[in-house]
Amino acid sequence: MRWWKILGLAGIVGVADTGVIVAREERHRRAYTPDEIRERLHTRLAETPPRPDTS
Repeated sequence: MRWWKILGLAGIVGVADTGVIVAREERHRRAYTPDEIRERLHTRLAETPPRPDTS
C-alpha cells in the first residue's frame, strides 16, 4: 500500500511542476511587445521555403 501512496504523491508533484513550467512560459510569451511579435513572425515567414504549386 505504501508504494501506491508514493506513486500518487509523485504524480501530484509532476502535475504541479508542469503547471509551473507552463505559467513561466506564458509570462515569457506575454513579455513581447506587439512590434516584436510582428517582427518575429515576418522573420519566420521569410525563412520558410515557398510552397510548391499544386495546380
